[in-house]
Amino acid sequence: MATAFIGFGSNLGNRIDFCDRAVTLLSLLPHSRLDAVSSLYETEPLDDGAAPGPAWFLNGVVQIETNIAPHSLLEICREIERALGRDQDNRKGPRTLDLDLLLYDDCVLTESALSVPHPRLHQRRFVLVPLVELDPDRRHPVLGQRLDDLLSQLTDPSIVRLLNPQPNSRYGSRPACSSPPAAEPHA
Repeated sequence: MATAFIGFGSNLGNRIDFCDRAVTLLSLLPHSRLDAVSSLYETEPLDDGAAPGPAWFLNGVVQIETNIAPHSLLEICREIERALGRDQDNRKGPRTLDLDLLLYDDCVLTESALSVPHPRLHQRRFVLVPLVELDPDRRHPVLGQRLDDLLSQLTDPSIVRLLNPQPNSRYGSRPACSSPPAAEPHA
């Protein structure tokens, strides 16, 4: 099984609902297990050549263990985006849902259709903050630096603030990976 981190975000419609649906769908992937979900963060849209509109995003990251190969995982993410109303003809505009494969173990892929790690991961506060929440000691497979070190060196001035209060969600910030021990029978 590989450890994959997938970033999710929404700045159109019911942002909380779209984020919750994305996490739900990712938790149902075959040959996979959802290990952790970050808190939700409200983030200002970046003016990086895209045109996401003025509405702030809700962003977070999920950590999954999976046997799904990176290319297939990206295709599943695109299908989830389409199912939840993402405008495929205007991918840089406002979006109901955006899913990005950020990391896949220590895999390094640089292809036209897929780059892992995500090529701008280390430059974006809205990605690093939830990633560091889940695994601060993980190393960037190309840069070799810990994620929390990358965050502390970041020059991105954009605002990323914890959504407060966090919505009631079935996931919490770190879902249990195992069942609680069975209670001893009473004699």
